[in-house]
Amino acid sequence: MKNWLKLLSGSLKLLCVFGVLTATVPVFAEEAAAEAAPAEAAPAAPEIDEDLAALQATHGPAFDFFTVSNLWILIAAGLVFIMHLGFATLESGLCQSKNTVNILYKNVFIICMGVFTYALWGFNAMYPGEFNGWLAAGSPIGTYEGDDLTFAYGGTGLAMTAFTDFIFQAMFAATAATIVSGAVAERIKLSSFMIIATLLVAFAYPITGSWKWGEGWLDAMGFYDFAGSSLVHGFGGFAALAGVLVLGPRAGKYVGGKVKPILGHSMPLATIGVFLLFLGWFGFNGGSVLSADPGLVSLVFVTTAIAACAGGLASMFVSWALIKKPDLSMALNGILAGLVGITAGADSVSVWSAALIGALAGLIVVFSILWFDKVKIDDPVGAISVHGVCGIWGTLAVGIFSPSEDITFTTQLIGTLSICAFAFIVSYVLFFLVKATLGIRVSAEEENEGLDIGEHGNEAYPDFGTAHK
Repeated sequence: MKNWLKLLSGSLKLLCVFGVLTATVPVFAEEAAAEAAPAEAAPAAPEIDEDLAALQATHGPAFDFFTVSNLWILIAAGLVFIMHLGFATLESGLCQSKNTVNILYKNVFIICMGVFTYALWGFNAMYPGEFNGWLAAGSPIGTYEGDDLTFAYGGTGLAMTAFTDFIFQAMFAATAATIVSGAVAERIKLSSFMIIATLLVAFAYPITGSWKWGEGWLDAMGFYDFAGSSLVHGFGGFAALAGVLVLGPRAGKYVGGKVKPILGHSMPLATIGVFLLFLGWFGFNGGSVLSADPGLVSLVFVTTAIAACAGGLASMFVSWALIKKPDLSMALNGILAGLVGITAGADSVSVWSAALIGALAGLIVVFSILWFDKVKIDDPVGAISVHGVCGIWGTLAVGIFSPSEDITFTTQLIGTLSICAFAFIVSYVLFFLVKATLGIRVSAEEENEGLDIGEHGNEAYPDFGTAHK
């Protein structure tokens, strides 16, 4: 036995020596060959694409800024995309479990429809170039070449490709319909919602967007909305208000002149949704710098975070004082209210002005949610208050807190009221027409049973039974 062990040990040692030799001999051989061989020129660099070379020759060191800016805006577009997951989880968490599949389905439809219709019509209707300042005809995005390949903003030089600009703006477009989705949840027909949401995103949203961001009449007036307190959130909030008024409240929400709370089925899902939205908002606001300007991007990140946290704190303490209990849903909506409030001026107000803007938004949202309940306007997720009311506040706040003399309170008031009124009127007409023709509300039986079964023949939590409904 000992002989076998010795033989095995000797074989292993021999193999190790052989391995070392086979690994090192080729290295020594290569070094020797390199010393003996005549010096050769370094391998030629790969050829640079002609367009890329032209950009480098024209802009020199600035081309590095273009590359970084383009990459940052693409990352920001991805962060805004994540916000749609946040909306989906927030809305489903604050609603009853029997409608979860329906809510998730609507959110899946919205992002797919929003990007596709924005490519077909919305992008070039919202950024038309030369137009009358009020209304522009859209067209499909094309193949951008030469001078059309890159865009410059704010005197910073080249900032992004046209395709990057499109995908970033497309993420915004779908948000308006997502806001409406939460407010009309748990009683709207799926097919009717899909028709209305498509028309809003494809045609109505680009119109108001062009008034400011497409250099239309509001832009000429001096109206300022950095990332969309009114153009995105106010638009969605007042479109939601129109839908809720046409639909009416959910069954059992207001009984005997009193408000009967209809509790959401998953506060963990709702909380996850708000944190995803908070994360995505860094792309929403930070990407709206439209370059990688280090000073502006870092300022926007800080004002965004400070406003959100101030809004959350204000809503926590105010709602606790009013309803005598620490309410998590109010705290979550306070964070969102602070984010919506700072969106119009994240690049143009100081850090402590942002704190005050966010705190006042957190205060406003609590009173707004309670008031809408008092007048029997049923919004399951508080979307009208968070996005509509606080969108107006955030836009007006720029006129109050911005140090720029070019931004006035009067102009901000005209701008936000114009956008919100347009969204409300167009949406009310759409909801009313669909109600008169196709019908807009599910039957009482379907509402009671849940839209998951009635609309989809499916359940989000089939293994948990009816106890969770």
